[in-house]
Amino acid sequence: MFGAIEAGGTKMVVAVGDEKGNILSSGSIATTTPDETIPKILDFFKDHDIEAVGIGAFGPVCLDRTLPDYGRIGQSPKLSWVGFSWIDAFKDTGYDVVIDTDVNVAALGEAVYGSGRGLDDVIYVTIGTGIGVGVYLGGKLLHGMLHPEAGHILIERNASDTFEGSCPYHKNCFEGLAAGPAIEKRYGKSAALLIDDDKVWELEAEYIAKALEAYICCYSPKRIILGGGVMHVEKLFPMIRKKTKEYLGDYIKTPELENIDSYIVPAGCCGSQGIKGALYLAIK
Repeated sequence: MFGAIEAGGTKMVVAVGDEKGNILSSGSIATTTPDETIPKILDFFKDHDIEAVGIGAFGPVCLDRTLPDYGRIGQSPKLSWVGFSWIDAFKDTGYDVVIDTDVNVAALGEAVYGSGRGLDDVIYVTIGTGIGVGVYLGGKLLHGMLHPEAGHILIERNASDTFEGSCPYHKNCFEGLAAGPAIEKRYGKSAALLIDDDKVWELEAEYIAKALEAYICCYSPKRIILGGGVMHVEKLFPMIRKKTKEYLGDYIKTPELENIDSYIVPAGCCGSQGIKGALYLAIK
């Protein structure tokens, strides 16, 4: 038996599963402060005989197991969690604990159980309240000096777009131009109220496709999986595929890109990719 935590900014999804990845019990706990939230998480697990816990955490978070700060939250906008250590929180439980970012475990869930199943090189892009990119290359999650923050790559603006961007750090990064809050701030309406305005989604597809062109050139994934609330707008997919091929300009020619409908695809875990990826961390 193994435990899993998908640690989000508004809620923590907790689950217990078996070695085959089957989730046997799950729950949801509000993310408030560590003093309030962690005891409830520990209480959930105490009734289960588990060997290890996998955690997909919001970041930034230290992922280098050789450092004393492994599992510690950095300068998060969730101020009460800055400096919090997942390792310290579980030190008296006897569980082995392994940690990665929330979007990396979602990529892992999709690679093992979802739309990337059977592939060793996939990326998962979530476009919602923010934009995150989980990178799974050579059968391993990419970390590097910290972890990829590919939602903050700089994007060339459409010439007619005068929106200043919603990211406090960059005026024209992918997240600041194309995440859900950016759509709402640009047009003064939520995305749900703009479904029938094709100009909105043409611009959104343009920015997503520009980012995907960069990811293809840098990561060379064998499949790109798109998830998050914005990607519930299904008409985005054909627009993104068309524009991505245009931006690549026939420079890269592979069988995957020739069959782009099966290359840029929706998430396949029905929203459970994060918790299933965290469970797989524990299993491994």
